[in-house]
Formats: sequence, C-alpha cells, structure tokens
Amino acid sequence: MTGMSVPLQRQNTVIVTVLLASGAGGLVAALYLGGILWLSWLVIALAVAFPAGWYLLVVRAGTQDGPGSAARHIDNRYKELFNQSPVAMAQIDSAHRIAASNLALRRLFGDDAPDGRAFEEFVAEEHHEVLRQRLTEIAAGNDSESSLVVSLANDSDYVVSVYAAQLVDDGSVILTLIDTTRLSMLEQQIAQSQKMQAVGQLAGGIAHDFNNLLTAMIGFCDLLLQRHRAGDQSFADIMQIKQNANRAARLVRQLLAFSRQQTLEPQFLSVADVLAELTNLLQRLLGERVQMTMTHGRDLGLVKVDQGQLDQVVINLAVNARDAMAETGGEMTIATDHVTVRSPIRAHGEEVAPGDYVAISVRDTGTGIKPENLERIFDPFFTTKEVGAGTGLGLSTVYGIVKQTGGYILVESGGEGQGTTFTVLLKRYDVQERENAAESERLDAPKDVTGGGTVFLVEDEDPVRLFGARALRSKGYKVIEARNGEAALELMDSEKFDLLITDMVMPRVGGAEVIREARRTHGNIPVICISGYTEESILREVEAIENVTFLPKPFSLQQLAGKVKDAMESR
Repeated sequence: MTGMSVPLQRQNTVIVTVLLASGAGGLVAALYLGGILWLSWLVIALAVAFPAGWYLLVVRAGTQDGPGSAARHIDNRYKELFNQSPVAMAQIDSAHRIAASNLALRRLFGDDAPDGRAFEEFVAEEHHEVLRQRLTEIAAGNDSESSLVVSLANDSDYVVSVYAAQLVDDGSVILTLIDTTRLSMLEQQIAQSQKMQAVGQLAGGIAHDFNNLLTAMIGFCDLLLQRHRAGDQSFADIMQIKQNANRAARLVRQLLAFSRQQTLEPQFLSVADVLAELTNLLQRLLGERVQMTMTHGRDLGLVKVDQGQLDQVVINLAVNARDAMAETGGEMTIATDHVTVRSPIRAHGEEVAPGDYVAISVRDTGTGIKPENLERIFDPFFTTKEVGAGTGLGLSTVYGIVKQTGGYILVESGGEGQGTTFTVLLKRYDVQERENAAESERLDAPKDVTGGGTVFLVEDEDPVRLFGARALRSKGYKVIEARNGEAALELMDSEKFDLLITDMVMPRVGGAEVIREARRTHGNIPVICISGYTEESILREVEAIENVTFLPKPFSLQQLAGKVKDAMESR
C-alpha cells in the first residue's frame, strides 16, 4: 500500500487532517476516514484523476460545508451561554488569576475588568489562605470537597458559596459562585432561635414556680394593707415586703426577656420622657469616671412598648458601656432620632424592614468589640468579662426585649479601643394614635373593682388560691374553690357560677380541659386564665374558645379584682 494517513487531532475544537495519498492508496485512505463522506469523495476523485505520483493533501475543518462550521457555531453558543448565565462564573488559571469571567461575576464583584487579576483580590482577607489551598488541591485533582463559603471584599455582609471543578489538564479551574447571603442569614436566625428556645424552656419552668410564690407574697401584702393604712407602724414593713416582691417579679421577667417569653403591657410612650426619668438612675450607675451626654432629635413621635422593659434595655446598654470604660473612664452618649429606613438593612442575620423608626443610640468611648465577637454578643451566657464579673445575660436580655417588641438592634464597633455604638430601632407612631388609644382605655376602665356574682376559682397552688378567694370575697363576690382540675370537673355539674378563673398548668387535668367542660355545662360563660407562662403559649391551647381573657402571674389584688369586674360586665 502506497498511502498513509495521520490520525485526526483536536486543538481548540478545530479538526486538522493531514493525508498523504498515491494512486489507489487514496482509496484505502478514504475508507480509513470513515463517515466523513465529503472528504472520502474528494480523495477518491484525486486518486482517479492522478493515478501516478505523490501529493500532499491538508484538509482543515472549517471549510464552508464541513463539520468545522458546526464546531465553530457550537463554540460560539457556549461562549454566549457562559457570558449571559445568571450565575456568576469564572475560569481560573494555574496562578489563580481570572482567565475569563461572565457578566454576572463582574456585577457581583462590582468590577468591569476582573480578568487577569488574582481571584482572591475579590474575596475577604480572612478567606485568602483557605481559598488558595482549595484551588491548588482542585487544580491537582486531589480535592474531594468542591465548595467553599466566603465573604466578598467589597461587602463583608455578602456571602457566596464557591463551587469549583477541574476544567482541563493544564491546571485551570472553573468556578461557579452562588449568592447564599439570605441562606446564611436564615441559618443564623435558626441557630439563635434554638439557643433562645433551649434556655427559655429552662427559664420558663423556673419562672412558673417563682411566679406562684410571688403572687402569694404580693397578694397577702395587699390583704394586709387593707387593714394597715399609712400611719400604722406595720405599714412601712408591709410595703418593704411588697416592694421587694415586685423587684423579684422584675428579675423573673428579665430571666424570661432574653428568650422572648415574658408578658408585655405595651403603651404609647415618648422616648425622651422615659430617658428623662432614667437620667438620675443612669448617672448613679455610671459613676464619676464616665461622663453622660443625652441628646434628642426633633419630631421623634411615639413608640409602643412596655415601659419597664424599655427601662431595662437602656439600663443594660448603659451598664455595658460603663464596663467597657471601667479602666480608663470616658464618655457615654445617649441620642434619639427619627429614622426612616427606605430599603432593607442586613443586621445580625436578619433584615430591618423599611419604615419609620425611633432610634435610641448608646455610644461609648471604651474598649470596643473584637470582630470575631460581634456575631456572638447577643448569645445567652456569652461574655468577655472575667469570671464573676458578668452573667452573659445583659445583651441577650436586650435582644429578647427588642425583638418581642417588634424592633431591631444594631451594633457598630471599629474594633478594640475604638468604642461601640448600640442602636435600638422601635416602630414610630403619631401622637394622634396615642390619644385614640387613651380615649378607648378611659371609656373601658371600670369605675371601681367591687361587684357581685359567683366566681369559680380553680388553682392547684394553695397560697395563690387562698389569696384569690379572700381578695374576691372582700370585693363582694361569692367564691367556689377547687384545688385542682380533677376537683373542678367533679363540682362543675352541681355548682352554678357566673365566671370561671382557672390556672392553666395543673397536673393531670389542665386548664384547657376545665374551660371546655365549663362551656359544655354553663354555655358561653366568661373565663379568666391565670398562669406564670406567657399569654401566647397559654392561649394557643384555647384559641378556638371565645370570651377568654388572660391574667399573668404575679398579680396584685387590684389587678385581679379589675379583671373580674371587666369579665362580669362583658356577659
């Protein structure tokens, strides 16, 4: 055979064929080329026309009707798909430089000309080392985990997942970048929620028992104060007992606050007025080494919050600022302002929704917060103070109160030695809304708390039941007592009553079952639920039952009698 052929080679999708043919050898070469029909006929035609002699035939794909035209078309289509893909993509060479990038990547990086620059330039500095190591492993074909989560250099809050794969054998790597900012925020929210839920379950159980004790203490103090008026030598002692019981009740609410389980009594307030009342207390707390300045913005409007809890927020932030300046002293500035958020703001794994807010900022010139601690400062029991100097509940309590109120809290710190600013954002209301609410409360308020009728009281804590029964009898009501849920069910058919008061958490037979039985035997009778747990967690059990009100423990004689008066008048 006088013909020989060089096999096909692919270089950048262009097919090159070199064929040496002589005489009939060309026929063999044509058969060797297989399915390339147009090339086979060309070789045969040459062999017939020129039966003798040697000639060199070079056929390059890309002639008008050959397969090279299709190859170029496919190549262009892939380039277009790469550039117009909504997912950011880049090709990285062996030196980790960007060899090619698409439009989505350039938008993500905020740079119109990233090609030729090191990929790590566009990634936050703390991720450089692990990124270089991962790209080297992938280029060598040794990496089993091909994804990596990094922050961008132009926006540290922006998080992307980088998926990498070896593209060719020359060390190049193809990268795909997916925006996972919202996913990361959701993961942080879930983690924080789980922490709050775990500690909150413990706090809730403790608070329930404490609230029963405090209800009895406060209640019996009220009964004593009915006999020992101001001027009596026992009056001051009783008031001391009651005041300390109320302090204990506030501590229990603080324990529940960081897990967002405490019961709030929101009302329309002026932040400037609240801070004015706290000024003397804050100055005593801060001491002589810290200078306090307070400034207020114009047209603040109102907020709707529980005043005691708002006081707790400001006090905790002020004490935290004082501790940050304990060694050197400094200045603390409390400022208020009217803030309008026009587009969502990312902060601590969530977004601040657009709207009008009243901002309360507490700024200090203290030690600042290390960047690695910024994401943990609101965690329960996390503290950078020495052992015994802090519980780690201060900022988590602030976080819980603010979130339960429907607000947001932001923190800024330039790092160690640069000071810290905490900003609380609370929804802003107009003055007219407070006036409407005040008028509604005035019309609904009972003129006195005495009354008549029969009250069925179900409570498994003997001191609480004894206080409640004596308090209501002193206000003119007849009271039927049941020491637990089972006893209540036994008395339900034989007794007639106008109002049911029941504890919700009792062994074996709970308050929800007692309420359902009362509604079966006495129709749509009004019900007051009493509990040391929150209203939301309790009323979920009886959400399908109408005409049910809630009275949180601990409560005073006046609060109990007032609720009963309202319920009796609503029949």
